[in-house]
Amino acid sequence: MSNSNIASAHEPTTSTIASLRESLASETTPLPIRFRALFSLKHVATTSTDPKESDAAIEAIAAAFASPSALLKHELAYCLGQTGKDAAAPYLRNVLENLQEDSMCRHEAAEALGALGDANSLDVLKRFKDREGEEVVVKETCEIAIDRIEWENSEERKQEKLRTSDFASVDPAPPLPESQKSVEELEATLMDTKLPLFLRYRAMFALRDLASPPDLPTAVPAVKALAKGFEDPSALFRHEIAFVFGQLSHPASIPALTAALGNLEEASMVRHEAAEALGSLGEEEGVEEVLKSFLHDKEKVVRESVIVALDMAEYEQSGQAEYALIPEVSA
Repeated sequence: MSNSNIASAHEPTTSTIASLRESLASETTPLPIRFRALFSLKHVATTSTDPKESDAAIEAIAAAFASPSALLKHELAYCLGQTGKDAAAPYLRNVLENLQEDSMCRHEAAEALGALGDANSLDVLKRFKDREGEEVVVKETCEIAIDRIEWENSEERKQEKLRTSDFASVDPAPPLPESQKSVEELEATLMDTKLPLFLRYRAMFALRDLASPPDLPTAVPAVKALAKGFEDPSALFRHEIAFVFGQLSHPASIPALTAALGNLEEASMVRHEAAEALGSLGEEEGVEEVLKSFLHDKEKVVRESVIVALDMAEYEQSGQAEYALIPEVSA
């Protein structure tokens, strides 16, 4: 296997996609290898200049929704949303509409539809936002996804001057324009539960951008402001704070992430995200030991996240250029 930077020098072949699909879909393949196959397929779906190959990679990702692993399936949905390809939307809508599916996966599917900016998904998102008896995490995600799609297609968006982010991800909400707010003002917006979630998320991602690179004078204050988000009543909101910390990989977030992972009363979707975020900080002293202490956690999604996080930690210490690995294309 070679890193995905090398793979970009070759156009991925049908056999490469088939090989990755096989790894991703196999329940006997170790979870870290399945995650690497997933990120490789996302890379192909996002960067291939051949629409047939891109569609084949998207189909390969979606095929793994047959897995019993909620952790893997939620990551599939996230990756499909990050491809930016309309071909991913029908698969995501199917996951959101499947009431037998884990709510963590359905929430991620809704968020991914928002990331795609897919106006054709507004009806289904509105239906589940307003569905009687719907899980709160799904309703809240649909609300944010609707606001994001509407913002994406608004006049307001054209007028906003957004700072170029250090992060390549398509976020659930765009950061607030940088000229508008200080860390203190953003923290006040972040923590104001009377405000729409979409606006609070915009403050969250603005704070993230003020914490990168890590030596910015605003970095540690922004991390500390974000950490207060773990006190929010919404599990969705708390899980997004952990996700942002995973993107930042800032050592100042370790105490808050460790506390979230260690809180056995915390929602599993928050604890799993905290574990993965700690994996991105794997080279920092003591982090591996913390993760290993949760390898036998009572929650399956937490146990699986720790396995993936330890693999990420090993990668962080190895100096490899890229986490996602794509097999060499044979000559």
